Amino acid sequence: MAAAAAEAPVASPCVRVCLYDQDLDACRGCFRSLDEIAHWSIYEPSEQRSVLERVAERRRRAGVLPPV
Repeated sequence: MAAAAAEAPVASPCVRVCLYDQDLDACRGCFRSLDEIAHWSIYEPSEQRSVLERVAERRRRAGVLPPV
């Protein structure tokens, strides 16, 4: 049962502000790369969590706080 809980779906970080930033090489709204956005729905939950870790790092580097 614990394994099933660990593989629960991960909510998309999309905030419906889609603006690609070439310098960042990611969306200014969700901070995902175009590849990460395109593949989000087919990623396993573990891959989605990895994307969220990269998103957090991009936010830190850009000096942007996560949405509330």
